[in-house]
Amino acid sequence: MKILALDIGDQWTGVAISDAIGMLARPYTTVLTDALIPFLGPLCVKEKIQTVVLGYPITMRGTISEQTEKVIRYKKKLELEFPTLIFVFQDERLSSKHATGVKKAFTKEDKISTHARAAAFILTCYLERSRK
Repeated sequence: MKILALDIGDQWTGVAISDAIGMLARPYTTVLTDALIPFLGPLCVKEKIQTVVLGYPITMRGTISEQTEKVIRYKKKLELEFPTLIFVFQDERLSSKHATGVKKAFTKEDKISTHARAAAFILTCYLERSRK
């Protein structure tokens, strides 16, 4: 069973997918957030996705931010659009920092791929937590 992860941003959403046994996560792509819903339907069917992990963007102090509220609203929208899928949150603190590593993203391509790497980090955290 493959699991999908999303790092939802205002403009771009990073997408990552697990292997068939749910052990490894890999960056998949980055999609314009406005185009995410039409993109997800065919992908979830093709990859036989049952669970979608959403990065939960709380602050370093563990409090809810404006971005957290946006992601909560987006999760509700996804649940209405895809009622057969299970949507769960995963704390995404430091996911972008981890994805960029020490260097900064200087080009648009670097920034776009950073979103997919952040989604893969979110998925890795979820998979590790699920194994405990």
